Amino acid sequence: MAKVLEDGNNLILKLSTWEKIGALHNDLVVPKDKLVKKTVYENPWSGKVLKGFRAPGTAFPFVILLGTMRYRGGKDFTAIYKRRPVEVYDFNETKFKRWIVSQ
Repeated sequence: MAKVLEDGNNLILKLSTWEKIGALHNDLVVPKDKLVKKTVYENPWSGKVLKGFRAPGTAFPFVILLGTMRYRGGKDFTAIYKRRPVEVYDFNETKFKRWIVSQ
C-alpha cells in the first residue's frame, strides 16, 4: 500500500511493486517546502476529491484507482483503495498538483 514518508527535506510517495505496475509510475519525491496543505476526506470517490480522467493507470470503480488523473489545469496522482478515507496533499509548482492516497 502506498505510503507518504518524510526524508530530510523531501516527501516521498513510496509505492509497492504492484502499485508501480498498476500506476505505470515509480515512487514520487517532492521537496517539503512545495507542500501547501494536507487534508483528509472520508469519501474518496466524491467530486470534491476526484476530477478529470485517469490516464495512465488502473481503475475498478469503488475498488481501486492507481495512477494519474488528468484535468484542465493539472494532474493528480492517486492511490485509492475501496472506500477508505484518503489524505490529499496539495502542492505548489510540482509535476502533480495533488497526491491522493488511502490511509
